[in-house]
Amino acid sequence: WVVMALARMGRGDDAWECFSLLNPVRHALNAEAAETYRVEPYVIAADVYGAGPRTGRGGWSWYTGSAGWLYRSAVEGILGIRQQGGRLHVEPALPQAWDGFEAEVRHGERRLAISVTREDGGYAVTVDGRRLEDPSAGYDPDDMV
Repeated sequence: WVVMALARMGRGDDAWECFSLLNPVRHALNAEAAETYRVEPYVIAADVYGAGPRTGRGGWSWYTGSAGWLYRSAVEGILGIRQQGGRLHVEPALPQAWDGFEAEVRHGERRLAISVTREDGGYAVTVDGRRLEDPSAGYDPDDMV
C-alpha cells in the first residue's frame, strides 16, 4: 500500500525504494542476506521486520495477498499502467535513475505496445506508436481499430 501511495504522490524514488525493500530477490543476493531474511527468496513475505533483533527477517511467507499487491504496486503504481472502464491509463512515477520503459499489455484480444520516456520534466507516453497527449485522461484502444 505504501508503494502505491508514494507512486500516486509522484514520489518515484521513494516508491522504488520501498518496493525494493519488499522484493524477496533483494533479500537473497548473497548468503548473509539470505540468512538474515530466513524465508523463501522466491515468494513474497507479508512482513519484513524493521526493528529489534529480527531486523531484515521476513515473516508470513506464502501469504498470497502480498504477492498480488506487490505486483500491482509495480505495474499500477510505479509503471502507472492500469485499465479502468475500458480505458487504458498510463501515469508513471518512475525513479529518477530510469529513463523510461516499454511494456506490452492485453486489451481483449489485442496486444498494445506502451513506451514511456522522460521528457521536459514529465513523461512522453505512446501506445502502438501514437502519442497520448493526456495519459491521465485514459485511452480507448478500441478507437484505433
